[in-house]
Amino acid sequence: MAKFRDFVEKKTGEVKDAFINVTSPNLKELENRVKMISDYGFRYFMIDVVVAGFGEVATACQLARDYKLAIHAHRAMHGMFTKNPKQGMSMLFLAKLMRLLGVDQLHTGTVIGKLAGDEKEIHAMTEMLRQREVEGIKGLRMPQNFYKLNDVLPVSSGGLHPGILHQIFDIYGTTDIGIQVGGGTLGHPAGILAGAKAVMQAIEAYRQGIPVQEYAVKHRYLREALNKWGNLKPV
Repeated sequence: MAKFRDFVEKKTGEVKDAFINVTSPNLKELENRVKMISDYGFRYFMIDVVVAGFGEVATACQLARDYKLAIHAHRAMHGMFTKNPKQGMSMLFLAKLMRLLGVDQLHTGTVIGKLAGDEKEIHAMTEMLRQREVEGIKGLRMPQNFYKLNDVLPVSSGGLHPGILHQIFDIYGTTDIGIQVGGGTLGHPAGILAGAKAVMQAIEAYRQGIPVQEYAVKHRYLREALNKWGNLKPV
């Protein structure tokens, strides 16, 4: 994988990387995996923050600083205690814990489908992750000053494809956000490269204020993606 990364970076002049999962059964193995990722020249690693537990996440954050890596925090299994509004704890609170621990990116939901979340909660969460100080919102969060703590990049993922990215940007904005478009890239009728180009064309359309269907008329890869998925929302 590292060889292909280096080849593509050299060919395109663009930075490429991967989120390699280091979630481990013990701290020694965690450090071995983080070191291996660093040795191969990657800039990120991923950890399942709920599955790993807060202690392992704290250790991972320290290792990330030691090796000068960034952490992508996956929230797998969060639904076990965030789905029921009358029991457990909210995703908003989990996000706050992750910022306090020191992760760099965190899955925060899509609102519009798979891995969904309540839009009001997601707005409250993304503000809390991005800003130094936030005001209280009744029933959602208390006022908070994070002082010198680093901010966290919210990441939207789960069933995304070029036909619905504009809806994500309407919710999150287009700055300080990560999007993950897995199946919506890999499943493109013309292959993975075409899928990646279709995603970029959807982003360009939004930035230029052009409806995605209109932009697709002169952009083949986006047009092919829309022919397959349209504006289908994941369930």
